[in-house]
Amino acid sequence: MKAIVCTKYGPPHVLQLKEVAKPAPKDNEVLIRIYATTATPSDCANRKGDPLLSRVFTGLKRPKKPVLGVELAGEIGTAGKDVKLFKAGDQVVGSTGISFGAYAEYTCLPEAGVVAIKPANMTYEEAAAICDGGLTALNFLKDKANIQSGQKVLINGASGSVGTFAVQLAKYYGAEVTGVCSTANLELVKSLGADKVIDYTKEDFTKSGQTYDIIFDTVGKSSFSRCRSSLTQNGIYLATVATLVTFLQVLGTYKIGRKKAMFSATGLQPVPELLVFLKELIELIKAEKIKSVIDRCYPLEQIAEAHKYVEKGHKKGNVIITMEHGSKT
Repeated sequence: MKAIVCTKYGPPHVLQLKEVAKPAPKDNEVLIRIYATTATPSDCANRKGDPLLSRVFTGLKRPKKPVLGVELAGEIGTAGKDVKLFKAGDQVVGSTGISFGAYAEYTCLPEAGVVAIKPANMTYEEAAAICDGGLTALNFLKDKANIQSGQKVLINGASGSVGTFAVQLAKYYGAEVTGVCSTANLELVKSLGADKVIDYTKEDFTKSGQTYDIIFDTVGKSSFSRCRSSLTQNGIYLATVATLVTFLQVLGTYKIGRKKAMFSATGLQPVPELLVFLKELIELIKAEKIKSVIDRCYPLEQIAEAHKYVEKGHKKGNVIITMEHGSKT
C-alpha cells in the first residue's frame, strides 16, 4: 500500500511517499481503508520533533512511528474475529492517537478505540476533521471549562480547525460568542454563529475593557497573564499549546486565585472519554448543529505541500489529505 514515511525529523520534504506492507487486523481490530485524513499543526510539530521534550515519547533521534497522521475517515475492509460492533463495509471516522499511521491507504484500529460510524450527512473529507478540531474544542469547553448557557466566551483563533468548531459548540451551549480572527475571516466566523467578531489586525481584545467567562486560545498567540484582566472574577483561560509558561501558569492558578488557566492534551485523554466526545459530536452533526469547515484538500502525494500551507498559519478550518479513492462519500 502507499504511505507517507517520515524517517527523520525536519522540514516538509522529509515526508516521502513509499510502498509499505499492508497491515493485518488482530482479532479485536478492524482494518480501515482510509479515504481522508488531515494535516494539522500537531502533525507538523510531530514531523519536526518539536518541542524537543516531545521526542521522549515520539523518538529521540527519529520518529518511532515513521507513518504519521492521526485523524481519519474511511471504510472497514475486514474485521477481526472477535469484533462485534463493526463489520466490513461500515463507513467510519476515528483517531489513531499516539499510534499514528493515518498517512496511509490502510490502518488498523481496535474495536474499543476511538472509532465510530461516520455521519451519513458528511463526506469522508468533512468527517476526517471531526477528530482534530471537534474533539479538542469539545474537550476544552465542556470538560475543562464546564461551559454554561449565558456565559460570555471569547475564541482566539476562531477561524482555525479548533476555532471553527469552538465557535459552533459555544453557540450551541448557549454562550455569547466573540470570535477573534483576521480581516479575511470575519465573515466566515460570523456565519458559524459568532455574536461578535474582532479583527486582531486592528484591535487588541485584551485592551477593550470587555471581560469574558471563558477565553479559549486555540492558537497559542496569547497568555493567561496577558488575558487576566479580560477574565471575569471566576474566569477561565484555556490554552491548547503546551509551553513551559503555560504549565507554570496552570500550576500557579491551581490553588491560588479565582481566575484559572487550564491546559489539556486532548489526544492523551482516556479512550472511553474521547469516544463519548466523538459520539456527541456525531449526534450534533447529524442534527446539523455543527459542521466541518474545509480550506483545502491535497492528494496524498502532495502532503509536503499541505504541511507547508499549514505552517503558514493562515488556514481556514481544516486541511484535508485524500487518497485516490477519497472522493467516495
